[in-house]
Amino acid sequence: QVQLVESGGGLVQAGGSLRLACAASGRTFTIYIMGWFRQAPGKEREFVAAVTRSGTTYYADSVKGRFTISRDNAKNTLYLQMNSLNAEDTAVYYCAASGSTPLHVSRGGEYAYWGQGTQVTVSS
Repeated sequence: QVQLVESGGGLVQAGGSLRLACAASGRTFTIYIMGWFRQAPGKEREFVAAVTRSGTTYYADSVKGRFTISRDNAKNTLYLQMNSLNAEDTAVYYCAASGSTPLHVSRGGEYAYWGQGTQVTVSS
């Protein structure tokens, strides 16, 4: 089993930045890919970004160029640096992990482990 705990959410003004972190514990050596998803009120969960153990990254078009995902394997921690935030980025952000290679990295169903989420609110 793998446990994931997010941190770093909060309230920020439009144009500002936040950095989210996700600490993994348990059988972390089994993790192949880690990612971030988000869910805004009244909307479906959507993919944000993912990174493999070797460092290959994937981004949703809506965040490309603004968000940067990174992973410190030694610390078992995943990060999401979010810049140029806007109101549309307001959501609960979830960390996810999988021990296998997803067929589609953007599909939440392919991730076995999830954190409890952290709220990000961008005021306009």
